[in-house]
Amino acid sequence: MAGPRGPRRRCLAILLAAAALAGCGGPSDTQQVRQTVTDFGRAVAHGDYARVCTQLFAARLVEQLQQINLACEAALQRGWGSARDPRLIIGAVNVDGRRASAQVRTSAVGQAPSKDTIELVKVNGRWRIAALREP
Repeated sequence: MAGPRGPRRRCLAILLAAAALAGCGGPSDTQQVRQTVTDFGRAVAHGDYARVCTQLFAARLVEQLQQINLACEAALQRGWGSARDPRLIIGAVNVDGRRASAQVRTSAVGQAPSKDTIELVKVNGRWRIAALREP
């Protein structure tokens, strides 16, 4: 049977380990960019354009769509709604301060694969998609 110090020491060790892990600072900017692009690919594949427009696109990109009289979700539906089994593979990621880019390869059934660049900006600590560009 453990004495009264045994459980305290174990608790202290667990707390110290948790504090050390918390001190690591979480995922790097490169990992966060990759996650945003991955989330984008999944949202498009599932037709979740509301998530793309509200959580993944930078406000400026949504505003640009609205300036040409297109609601963000409607524009995405028009552009990607007919794509069957869309896929996105992330290549090189480059982070430069508050801006980043990710090289991606996209494909869908019946469509030729495409190599594109996704540009991102850091807004309030989160990476948002600022532009989708062909090379």
